[in-house]
Amino acid sequence: MTNYTDFLNALAAYYAAHGRYDLLWRLPEADGSFDPYKVLVSEIMLQQTQVPRVIPKYEAFLQRFPAISELAAASLGDVLVTWQGLGYNRRAKFLWLAAQRIVSDFNGRLPNNQTALESLPGIGANTAGAIRAYAFNEPVVFVETNIRTVYIHHFFKDKADIPDVAVRMVLSKTLDHRNPRVFYWSLMDYGSYLKQVVGNLSRASKAYAKQSKFAGSARQLRGRALRLLAGGALSEAALLDELHDTRAAAIVADLTREGLIQRVSGHYKLP
Repeated sequence: MTNYTDFLNALAAYYAAHGRYDLLWRLPEADGSFDPYKVLVSEIMLQQTQVPRVIPKYEAFLQRFPAISELAAASLGDVLVTWQGLGYNRRAKFLWLAAQRIVSDFNGRLPNNQTALESLPGIGANTAGAIRAYAFNEPVVFVETNIRTVYIHHFFKDKADIPDVAVRMVLSKTLDHRNPRVFYWSLMDYGSYLKQVVGNLSRASKAYAKQSKFAGSARQLRGRALRLLAGGALSEAALLDELHDTRAAAIVADLTREGLIQRVSGHYKLP
């Protein structure tokens, strides 16, 4: 097991040499601050989605909705169209709903309180922690897959079913309280590198859940339905014919129930 000093030296050395300093959501504003809204958008997009896919969508999303007030005032249909290509479209709806809550309940300012953040749609404990660290530079402890990979590699080699509480315990002892933002950026970049050279060690975590294949999945069919409706309303028969899948009717029903599409006068459309 690596000692804490060696671990921190290895982490700092990797980030100094290979840190992804130019990621758009890591760039400060002109006054040196970090826009919490931009952090929120990036964190929701990065859930279950790799950085290269997020970069162009993040840029396009902020061009379309440059402020949280503009996102809150938009139609869900516009948000879903802008989100296309990222998948897991419920995240787009959660982000839209969160923006509305922030405008109505928090005067348009993203809160830095853990409980308040977790009360927002689509934000759990770890996403709330990430927002607090990246937007507000707060020394909060949170865990996600890259972080698990780093700590398992250094402190839990050859072990299985590692609980997050054990990872969090070591993390809390190594956390840089002076600049947690950069510390977590370092962990994310180092974890991404370790996944390439030693594999996704987070599989040894109790929290690990294998992601199902996208090709041929219900997720793919859901995304296709939304793309079709982005081109305009379709009758039920036309939509089901275009989807051409035995699961299509159930998928359309699920999307309708979730509010991602609407049925009006026998036609389906984006909200």
